[in-house]
Amino acid sequence: MQRFLTASFMALTIAACSNGDNKTNSSETAPEKTSQVTAQSSAENLPMNAYFGELHVHTKNSFDAYIFNVRSTPDDVYRFAKGETVRHPAGYDIKIWGDPLDFVATTDHGAYMGILPAMNDPDSPLSKVELAQGMFGTDTEVVTAAFGKMGGSIRSGKPYPEIYDRELIDSTWQNAVATADKHYEPGKLTTFAGYEYTAVTQGKHGGNDFIGGNLHRNVIFEDSAPDRLFATLDSVNPEDLWDWMDTQRAAGNDSIAIPHNSNVSDGEMFDLKTFDGNPMTKAYAEQRLRNEPIVEMTQVKGTSETHPALSPNDEWADFEIYEYLLSSTVKSKINGSYIREALGRGLAIEADVGSNPYKFGLIGASDSHVAGGAFDEKDYWSKVGILDATPETRGSIPPDGKKSWEGVELPDHATYWFPYWGASGLAAVWAPENTREAIFGGMRRKETYATTGPRIKVRMFAGYNYDADIINDADLISKAYTGGVPMGGDLSASSKAPSFIVWAARDSLSAPLQRLQVIKVWQEDGAPKEKLYDIACSDGGLPDPSTHRCPDNGARVDLSDCSISQDKGDPELKTLWTDPDFDGSQSAAYYVRVLENPTCRWSTWDALRAGTPPTPKVKPTLQERAYTSPIWYNAQ
Repeated sequence: MQRFLTASFMALTIAACSNGDNKTNSSETAPEKTSQVTAQSSAENLPMNAYFGELHVHTKNSFDAYIFNVRSTPDDVYRFAKGETVRHPAGYDIKIWGDPLDFVATTDHGAYMGILPAMNDPDSPLSKVELAQGMFGTDTEVVTAAFGKMGGSIRSGKPYPEIYDRELIDSTWQNAVATADKHYEPGKLTTFAGYEYTAVTQGKHGGNDFIGGNLHRNVIFEDSAPDRLFATLDSVNPEDLWDWMDTQRAAGNDSIAIPHNSNVSDGEMFDLKTFDGNPMTKAYAEQRLRNEPIVEMTQVKGTSETHPALSPNDEWADFEIYEYLLSSTVKSKINGSYIREALGRGLAIEADVGSNPYKFGLIGASDSHVAGGAFDEKDYWSKVGILDATPETRGSIPPDGKKSWEGVELPDHATYWFPYWGASGLAAVWAPENTREAIFGGMRRKETYATTGPRIKVRMFAGYNYDADIINDADLISKAYTGGVPMGGDLSASSKAPSFIVWAARDSLSAPLQRLQVIKVWQEDGAPKEKLYDIACSDGGLPDPSTHRCPDNGARVDLSDCSISQDKGDPELKTLWTDPDFDGSQSAAYYVRVLENPTCRWSTWDALRAGTPPTPKVKPTLQERAYTSPIWYNAQ
């Protein structure tokens, strides 16, 4: 299905926003390098297209997927991305919502990759070891205990010698690389070799070494990849991963690592110190940014933008908050766990050591363990496998056929975990074509954004000399690049406030747009500060100049059938905005958040189909959204 794209923006530049390759636009010339603007892109002179993809998917080769009865393969990941139907481990078919993806990577856990299938194969010597006995089945207590055994080893970095078959791990990885190469179709589907580095800190919660802060990363290779990967069974210190990546890059195997679920990192993903507790240095900051130019903003296990405790003046800060440390009922520490605060921390670190380790772009992903993500609230299959495959097991409807929540008691996974998970998210990259080089290049320069599932299109530029009428100029994109920088870019110091070009178009399969927002983050008096501005309102509304908020557009959801207002919201929002509180002496980061009209959450859809009230644990509705990578203003 051809997704919605407004005629007005097509008139601005078809090439800039279509999904087709091989389009040209001679008016798009490289930006001038001035003393005020530093260009970040090597591709501004080419037409740029929005490509949607997924860089975080697991198969049976991941220990936790196989334990929960997932039997899908890397081939299934690419088949799902192409729009084909694959089988869920619970026995029903799943298919991607909407169009096929443009790019995708299989990212099985590097530690013990491929080992669990061998342990369950009677023809494999690994099936004979004591650890393999009684590990597999469909009993939830059995599989949960098996998960604890394997997860404990991976988190500690101490392998079980009897199953640590390095030759098998290496061959499984090499097959994964070969499968990605087999499915690569330049111009149609870009595939990347990748895996997950699954670090978790330990020893900080009463001697329970299983509970800890999530420091997971997905490692994505541009093209060629080494024969052997680097996992937590090599080292649990992410800084050692970066050393290995630097070595591989020097050998011709370029890669990036993408942190995810900082929301449950126990305050450690965006710490003010190194992994070993040492002060950060310029070399540390540069190495981290070189290897981790983008992070996951949103995925099934919650959104890592911010927390109401960090952003009390942001009415939308409570979106899809998931707070429990992985596989526990212990809440993660808030400070150091969220991206917006990290942007402010990065500015302070840069002022101190001369480089910013948290100058990252944003993407979304699913973290699906069943070969494909459930990006549609109406058709949600969660993540794990058999443990969360039904509305009852994920806690969205009362158990045992009950029609009321009164007196209901649920197991831990349906009390603390699964109800708070979400149908999210997707990565979007602006690139000149759908190839490995172009998509990877877009991620390197951070011309990326995240969505919570819908394929919203959004652009953001900043510059000092944009004319007031540029927003309606037929050469908007060319002039935007020429006179400024796109998302992911840097602005040099100036006494003049920058102007921001912001445009968004809805996904025709989702709800209309409600508003565009700019979030500004800076440092003041030794602490991160932030301010939220509504900059474009739907239905002809204008932001209140005193509150910087749009009026309520009246969009509502009928919870009796999940129908939404048909006459509220816009297909497209665009504006030229200038920071009214600009201070040229103050470095700052700016990013855009796009909000749709409210729609039903997946848990409400589950309840509606079952004829029960929605779970009281979460809100019955949500507002799908997109988040751009920031643009940084550098005062020094």
